[in-house]
Amino acid sequence: MGSTPEQEVNFGKSLMVPCVQELARQPITNIPPRYIRADDDRSIAVFHGASTPSVPVIDLQRLLHEDPLNSEMVKLHSACKEWGFFQIVNHGVNAFLLEKFKTEVGDFFKLPYEEKKKLWHQPDSLEGFGQHFVVSEEQKLDWNYIHIFMETELYITVVMSSMLIFTICCRETLEAYSLEAKNLAMTILTQMAKALGMKTEEMTQLFNDGMQSMRMNYYPPCPQPDIAIGLTPHSDADALTILYQLNDTEGLQIRKDGKWIPVKPLEDAFVINIGDIMEIVSNGVYKSIEHRAIVNSAKERLSVATFYNPKLDSELGPASSLINHQNQPVFRRMPLQLYFEEFFARKLNGKSYLDFVKIENAESESF
Repeated sequence: MGSTPEQEVNFGKSLMVPCVQELARQPITNIPPRYIRADDDRSIAVFHGASTPSVPVIDLQRLLHEDPLNSEMVKLHSACKEWGFFQIVNHGVNAFLLEKFKTEVGDFFKLPYEEKKKLWHQPDSLEGFGQHFVVSEEQKLDWNYIHIFMETELYITVVMSSMLIFTICCRETLEAYSLEAKNLAMTILTQMAKALGMKTEEMTQLFNDGMQSMRMNYYPPCPQPDIAIGLTPHSDADALTILYQLNDTEGLQIRKDGKWIPVKPLEDAFVINIGDIMEIVSNGVYKSIEHRAIVNSAKERLSVATFYNPKLDSELGPASSLINHQNQPVFRRMPLQLYFEEFFARKLNGKSYLDFVKIENAESESF
């Protein structure tokens, strides 16, 4: 997925597919067969109307400056256990930086196709423009178009040496946003450790100087949105995802209690979700939740998802401070790099990979 000057990091590969952004610009009324999803992909009911439940909202400043009843910490713990998603407000990220970043990402996707082709992901890598988790020529495709890259210790590994995609100013904005996202992730993870009753030093040791990757999502208008999907239902492989939505087009939905619940991002808020790694670290107390993106016929949708993970050379497993005679480990231990290599070798399919690493489903081999 990326590299540092000292180390090449490549978690997998994905077959190259046509650019859906260019396809959407054509005067078509019917989408190609590879984008038509089976009925079972769309059969789950969606909440509608005034009674639709909404994901919890956490005020970061209240969380950091605990009130006597510790109510915000209780809300955080409940959100992570029952929802796996929450929105965070009063997060402290500079509003001017967010607006500047929003504008520049939008401009990035407006680049001419010939320019973007120079950054198309290669068959042996996941980094770059395109689609990912495509493992066969027969596989159904999502109605989206993304750019993904990895950063380690804020060395941004966007492959731009052959062209001036971003000006120096844009590069600075990207790095500033990345640093803010990393700091926010560490703040939230530390508060999660407290809510779990986990040793905070164990959490910080696992995630300090961790890996961070970013996925810029573009969902173009679709002439047949009822038979397509923007992003296949899945749970995230990481520990914590920070989603910044760049416009007001709705599309994110989470699966809860057998139904899809739309998530409408609040103004000046981030949408946060628990990834599979945090479910493993919490030994199943916190839940990663299946989610998807839908599309519509009139509007594009843009968002940036930042994924935060432990250091690559870490061993992944339940936090030792949470394990005792009454609380036995639910997940097996394995090297983090192997975990990612196996995850990216599969197509997205709900929480199937997390089920694979549960002890009850583990193979007899040890790592």
